[in-house]
Amino acid sequence: MHGRGTTHLVRLTGGMTALALAAALLVTAPTAGAQAASPPRPASLAAASSAAAAAPCDPFTAPTLDASVPTARDVIGIDLGDRDVTTQESDSYLTAVAAASPKVVDGVLATTVQGRPLRYAVVGQEKWVTPSGLDRIGRDLGRLRDPKTPEAQARQIIRSMPSILWVAGNVHGGEESGTDAALRVLYELAARTDCASQGILDDAIVVVLPTQNPDGREADTRRNAYGFDMNRDWFARTQPETDGKVEMLRKLPPQLFIDAHEMGRATYFFPPNADPVYHDIGETPLDWIYKLYGPAMQEAFGRFSIPFFNGDVYDLFYMGYGDSVPATGFNAAGMTFEKSSGDPASQRVREQYVAIWATLSAAGAKDDELLTQWCAEHVKAYQQGVAGELEPNQLYWEGAEITNPVPDTKVRHYFLRTDDPAKTEEVQRVVRRLQRMDVDVFRLVRPLTVPDYTPYGRPAASTTLPTGTYWIPMAQGQKHWVQAMLNEDTYVPFPYFYDVTAWSSPLLENIAGGRSGADLKPQAAPLALQAEPVSAVTGAAPRLGVWQISATSTASIESAGWLRWWLDNRVGLEHTDLTAAQIAGGALADIDVLVVPSGSDATASNALGTAGRAALDQWVRDGGRLITLRDSSRLATRLGLTSATYTAATSDIPGSLIRVEVDGRSPLAAGVGDTAWAMYEYDFVWSAAAGATPVRYPAAGDPDWFISGFAEGEEQLHGKSAVVDEKVGDGRVVLFGFDPNYRAFTGGTARMLLNAIMGPDPSASVQAKAVALKATSAPAVSDRMVISVRPGAADRVQALLSARSASADVVRSPGVVSFRVDLGGKTADEHPWAQEVALDAAKLGPQVVAIRLP
Repeated sequence: MHGRGTTHLVRLTGGMTALALAAALLVTAPTAGAQAASPPRPASLAAASSAAAAAPCDPFTAPTLDASVPTARDVIGIDLGDRDVTTQESDSYLTAVAAASPKVVDGVLATTVQGRPLRYAVVGQEKWVTPSGLDRIGRDLGRLRDPKTPEAQARQIIRSMPSILWVAGNVHGGEESGTDAALRVLYELAARTDCASQGILDDAIVVVLPTQNPDGREADTRRNAYGFDMNRDWFARTQPETDGKVEMLRKLPPQLFIDAHEMGRATYFFPPNADPVYHDIGETPLDWIYKLYGPAMQEAFGRFSIPFFNGDVYDLFYMGYGDSVPATGFNAAGMTFEKSSGDPASQRVREQYVAIWATLSAAGAKDDELLTQWCAEHVKAYQQGVAGELEPNQLYWEGAEITNPVPDTKVRHYFLRTDDPAKTEEVQRVVRRLQRMDVDVFRLVRPLTVPDYTPYGRPAASTTLPTGTYWIPMAQGQKHWVQAMLNEDTYVPFPYFYDVTAWSSPLLENIAGGRSGADLKPQAAPLALQAEPVSAVTGAAPRLGVWQISATSTASIESAGWLRWWLDNRVGLEHTDLTAAQIAGGALADIDVLVVPSGSDATASNALGTAGRAALDQWVRDGGRLITLRDSSRLATRLGLTSATYTAATSDIPGSLIRVEVDGRSPLAAGVGDTAWAMYEYDFVWSAAAGATPVRYPAAGDPDWFISGFAEGEEQLHGKSAVVDEKVGDGRVVLFGFDPNYRAFTGGTARMLLNAIMGPDPSASVQAKAVALKATSAPAVSDRMVISVRPGAADRVQALLSARSASADVVRSPGVVSFRVDLGGKTADEHPWAQEVALDAAKLGPQVVAIRLP
């Protein structure tokens, strides 16, 4: 099996006038599973940068301009950088530039939740940006992505084809400067007549998407109108803004994708990224980042004395980001840029512009090389699939060691079972997602005996798969994406987490499937594009209420948003949004079922007040059905509406999929099966009587026990309750210890939630013998940064936190001290020092058990 060598790159920060980078070095002999090291990556980033600097045209030369292209002041009355433009101003200026320049066409790639257009512009030579020109480019790019295209034909296409460079901003609505900088880039590409713009547009077209989140920009919020963080939504594509963007990427697949953000931290970040990097990202996009674009930006920022840093915090791992999905799904150099949000608009826009322009200029200087290498990467992916090779884990920065290598196991095929009629919708959803990322899916037309069939989370055994089973071969140009979506495990290389560590589509949807490394020749037919599945909700809908506990907590906003989207768009259930004051005022009289998304029980109790707490208690006892999700489940214990108890998590499980056992006698089990996969993320650990536990974590030694993703100390969960279902008076309380509708992409457990809303009461239900319990002092961890270390390093972590006057709860378990750090409800992106503390803690090396940033 071929391997990418385990390498380190020396950290570089600050505003420099010259680059000072050491060579990428091979380190130590590879351990088992790491494979033999290939030659190191570029001999020196400095050398690559020097070559770029020797280009005949200075990218930052004084511009010569075509006066027929309007400036921002001509159209919206301000210069870009005077202040943040509004969405309407951005749209007006984009369309004005497109109307004035034959090099620019514009369009709308989606409509937002609130009905705003998601506008884009394409800039290039006039012959390329006509409708017929863009159609031809899209078709030819499709041929270059097809590894079966003859080499001579590919070379001919490349000679006449531009590369595709994307610039996108403002996926987080409150991070505005990427929009304004993208508009400046659009103007200069359209108006400049000098060598700097020609150097880009001679061999490339540039797609400019100034704002990816118009609704969030107008509301000055991170999320879209439903409350989704759309930089976590890329593979699931639940939101119209994400879906339209990815569809446009399929039409004009990029070799470069820039995603411009802002952050709470000072200065400016651009790649190279921090580790971890997802193992099955191809070498080509990573080489471009390390050898081409990183050095070009370092050179430009040094030239203008702009402070910056690389390699810290921002990883390339989770498949929901605007860098990881372009890199894995399109073999593009997907890159996140982050500018400090606290600086003046003029500075933010200027620095974003410098990073974007330097990157586009570096791409433009490569002529046909980008497309040649891009085409070759698809061929290489196909060849890896034929051989059953997975890419190994590799480090790209200093200061970490691989503790979890990718196993040296052959994977040539994935299979999805279709013989459970109850799972038709879920299977269809997984397959459609694959197909809409250009993955080839086939249907077996004859039974197939697979000698080493390995079901998810089970041992291998010879199995005959029936006719109708879906077959996804790894031998295709989209091999990297197939592995990213259908994996059994993500093989986190070491315990540092910027987001969740598991996202396998079959596990999220709880469908049967598995893999094989055998050399098989299935008799199969290509599968036509599957339609969008429609949830079959039967029976009379209850009068449904939703109570969002907090309007400021990240966890509460997002959990409620996921729920509302799922109710509106996936299952089509009408609902009434309630407030604590309305509950106290008697609004529950018109509600049959109340769902409380994740949120603080203390906040909920205080908001309800004495009258609200009494009203909720009486409503349940009089026949109401209360369903609580994740952290809000503690409210039931506070109010004495459950006999279940809970403790704080002492394990470190930062967003992993754990197989749970489902009691088939429970109404929650309808259509679910004997097991499901729960997304567990530092959640409280619940205990209830056996008859009140329809869903539980398997006991120690149970063959059902399996975790996809990272876990440390997971034995705390053995035999514990994942869901509690109890009769309370004439009513019913269903407590989910996790969020069954996490990011609206956990369809397998969302079916349990639907059953809890729509299904009957249990035929033999346990009557809760509950009294109000004093709330534990342990906080919910969903909004918190977690730093878990061995006891010998606890004082050093405490010192780091004390230096910041940070508030943290400390949870101790055998061999581990865990600090749960209060960030005031902010994400790590938004917080001014969380990332720096996490990085300092990471330097403790083997003493670190886990670091999780919210």
